[in-house]
Amino acid sequence: MTISVLVVDDQELLRTAFSSLIDAEDDLAVVGRAGDGRRAVELVAELSPDVVVMDVRMPVMDGIEATRQITAGPDAAAPRVLILTTFDLDEYVFEALLAGASGFALKSRPLDELLSAIRTVAAGDALLAPSVTRRLIAHFTGRARAPSKADRRLEELTEREQEVLSLVAHGLSNAELAETLHVSLPTAKTHVSRILTKLGARDRTQLVILAYELGLVTAK
Repeated sequence: MTISVLVVDDQELLRTAFSSLIDAEDDLAVVGRAGDGRRAVELVAELSPDVVVMDVRMPVMDGIEATRQITAGPDAAAPRVLILTTFDLDEYVFEALLAGASGFALKSRPLDELLSAIRTVAAGDALLAPSVTRRLIAHFTGRARAPSKADRRLEELTEREQEVLSLVAHGLSNAELAETLHVSLPTAKTHVSRILTKLGARDRTQLVILAYELGLVTAK
């Protein structure tokens, strides 16, 4: 199945380069381009792409606010947002993820890695560089515990599901979950799917955030 992509960047040269790279792949197709966040929100409504490759600093509306608007609401069919920026700064990482982004990657990395990143977030997996993950963990474990309402959400999970959530928060893939828990890959995927539904999370990135917010896991 072809993954449809919307490319959003205020630099025309980068939009063209990213689009050409993406379109050269058999399983990826660029369905639109935008030079600012507001236009990106409009095109998402018109084109319903699977993934939005989103710049952060843009005129009219920045990528953080555009991500927040694109991912707002309960629609599970909303596109995944991959934040792509030259700025490896904590504030962008945290704001983007809390706004609903499924991943965060740097423009300084090889362009070929963008293709892998698009496929990763399209599949519903989290995409975080190790350095970003460490800061994310440090940030959330330094916060106060979530209110009792959030704790009750955690109690809705079975003991096994809490174990799976803990492993997801430590970065394990579905295949690694299956190996660690000595279950089949479909069973591991089912556990993750049920946790997503019970916690109302869009993807694994939000599960990581929730796991640390709820105090299920802590940084070591």
